[in-house]
Amino acid sequence: MIFLKKIMNSRKRGITLVETLVAVAILIMGIGGFTMLAAKSWKMNAFVIESGNATSKATSALNQTIKSLREIRQADDGSYPVKDVAKNSLTVYLDDDKDGKAERVHYYLETATQTFKKGITKSSGTPAAYPAGDQTVKIISNYVVNTISQPVFEYYNNDYPIDAINNPLSSPVPADVKLVKVRLWINIKPLTAPDNINLESFAEFRNLNENN
Repeated sequence: MIFLKKIMNSRKRGITLVETLVAVAILIMGIGGFTMLAAKSWKMNAFVIESGNATSKATSALNQTIKSLREIRQADDGSYPVKDVAKNSLTVYLDDDKDGKAERVHYYLETATQTFKKGITKSSGTPAAYPAGDQTVKIISNYVVNTISQPVFEYYNNDYPIDAINNPLSSPVPADVKLVKVRLWINIKPLTAPDNINLESFAEFRNLNENN
């Protein structure tokens, strides 16, 4: 009987202040945890979408670059189709704007801004000549994070792929290059994001091979 009376008295007293505070604290922690989870999920989804868009644009830009490089031709001033070759820079002559004339096109990586760019210079005068420097510069792709050990360009001669020992060329010169590999490493947040995304493709200099 005494035990039953204690239970009845406890029920009459209701919830204590301490119990109420504990319940409120648990509720606040639950809401906080849910809010943090929702915020993290939103940021992750936003990153996935942004990364996907950047990769899609870079892929499209790379494909267009490869397509253009396959159509290099002799310059309007008679210069050889390939002007300069380097690890992160390539200068060639091609009809970039489809006007029937060859522009000097300079593809290069600007590491400071992590952008892959294209500089275009038109010929002028009679006889035709190309002014020094890039007259017009366009950004081909953003978020390009290639390092020194990951060059944008690798060059190959006519013996590739049979001769895989001497290819890619360690010290390429324009006259020896018949094939180029363009490789872009993409990462929209290099310090926090997952591994870099590797995009690469080959461009055969068709006009050079047809003449050889």
